[in-house]
Amino acid sequence: MPKLYYFWGAHMKFSQMVYRRPDLNEMGREFERAVMNLKDARKLSQAVEAVKLVNKLRNNFHSALSLAYIRYCMNTRDEFYAKERNFYDEALPHVEALQFNFYESLLESNFKEELEKIFGSQLFNIAMMIVKTFKPEILEDLEKENKLSTSYTTLVSSAQIDFDGRKLTLSQLKAYELSPDRSTRKRACEARYEFFTKNQSQLDELYDQLVKVRDEMARKLGFESFVPLAYLRLKRSDYTPEDVAKLRKAVQTKVVPLIQKLRERQRTVLGLDKLKYYDRPILLKEGNPKPVGSRTELVEAANIMYEEMSDATGEFFNFMLENELMDLVSREGKYPGGFCDFIADYRSPFIFANFNGTSHDVDVLTHEAGHAFQVYRSRNFEVPEYYWPTAEACEIHSMGMEFLAWPWMELFYKDRATEARLVHAWDALNFIAYGVSIDEFQHAVYQNPNLTPQERRKLWREIEAKYMPEIDYDGNRYLESGGFWQQQMHVYESPFYYIDYVIAQFCAVQLLRRSLEDRASTLQSYTKLCDLGGSLSFKQLLKAVNIDPPFSESAIESVGEWLYELVDSQINKLKSSS
Repeated sequence: MPKLYYFWGAHMKFSQMVYRRPDLNEMGREFERAVMNLKDARKLSQAVEAVKLVNKLRNNFHSALSLAYIRYCMNTRDEFYAKERNFYDEALPHVEALQFNFYESLLESNFKEELEKIFGSQLFNIAMMIVKTFKPEILEDLEKENKLSTSYTTLVSSAQIDFDGRKLTLSQLKAYELSPDRSTRKRACEARYEFFTKNQSQLDELYDQLVKVRDEMARKLGFESFVPLAYLRLKRSDYTPEDVAKLRKAVQTKVVPLIQKLRERQRTVLGLDKLKYYDRPILLKEGNPKPVGSRTELVEAANIMYEEMSDATGEFFNFMLENELMDLVSREGKYPGGFCDFIADYRSPFIFANFNGTSHDVDVLTHEAGHAFQVYRSRNFEVPEYYWPTAEACEIHSMGMEFLAWPWMELFYKDRATEARLVHAWDALNFIAYGVSIDEFQHAVYQNPNLTPQERRKLWREIEAKYMPEIDYDGNRYLESGGFWQQQMHVYESPFYYIDYVIAQFCAVQLLRRSLEDRASTLQSYTKLCDLGGSLSFKQLLKAVNIDPPFSESAIESVGEWLYELVDSQINKLKSSS
């Protein structure tokens, strides 16, 4: 197990954290000196000190990057941080080049075996993957990729939707899309896709350029397509695209039929002749439960929950509150997504979200708190690679925390807590079909990078029909022509990430199942998983806490059927009590 070190600096509120743009020339000189010391080390102690200096330099740079990125997302119209975001779009590839040199030197060190014992084998596992993802020839391509991704972020953040006399962001509009009134949610959905229709040509062009630059990078690195490069960039060391294809196939044969049964139940519960696309998120005729209370009251409820959940979660959440490490309010110019970041020099996670008055608020708060709790627990690793595990493991922390919060849903939903748990479980099952659709779409696109925008939209419709055959777009031309995927920011910004949510969902449901039988021991396993951070590979992490990886048909079938039966039985209970 890698050694730990501890940060003894004073805690600092987010508003007091000082941002300074890194001096890349000075950092480069220090970095190169440290790498040279690693190469030339004649004693183990010299090699260890060189690695520690590299880690310090990386923490300094990424802390500045995180501060700039968070503050840019808080207000994408802020000219100062917009310029800083542009700076990092250009700077990051050059820092990746420095890190590439470090990884190469680490793997070639005369003290490799000793360093592996000190810092852990997963660092060397990661280094072996990352050295395959970079050559100086792709520096300009990486800069272009970053700038195109930022252009997408800026575009969707700029949305100002005129609706019922208000100007709304995409996040704020979501509340109307979940209205119990069918005509309201239809109008809200139409307003959303009117924005995407107006910007479709720009969205097509951005994605076209992203696909082509990623394909070009892959070929310069010696890959036949971007797919294997993407897997290496995501540090997937113990499963392959073939494993993921098996997962998708098992979802199609074992899970999609269960979802279709529930869709029919949903239709009858809502009393509709046919489900339309704007009905899909609504399970209950009176509307899905909404949390009760203001943003402040929901945070206070979360504080009570985490203090009661365990000493560890209580300590963590109070740290977040005391140091202003959450931005939850939706507003004009704010990035529409939700995420958790980590500011290494301050040993501080940060939760970013857009509350909109729906169940999304509770889901995103607990989801991002799961990420934040994990990195809080593993923040004292000496190796930056271990602050976070690989993405699919990260999403177990987040989705697992959503489920571990179930006993406290009364704090958020009052007398509709049972319904809230039902809708959450129902959403978890339905999401799986959409998640594998996004993944199959990306595999097909990057294996055929010269598809036209029209061909990509046709491809999406074919994949939708495979996993979500019940979708009825009610004549919406943008959606019927295959544009739905363009609102999924991961497709543009984080290619191939999205399947990680599906993989994690199968793992998180196993935690839910165990927690309903023995909450205390499940929470202990969950906390252990968080404590391990990224010090092990994905399957090694699962083995450490006895979770089955979802790459076999039997594992997928078992989880899918259990979740289906849970949802079906809860619908029956609500029906009999009404």
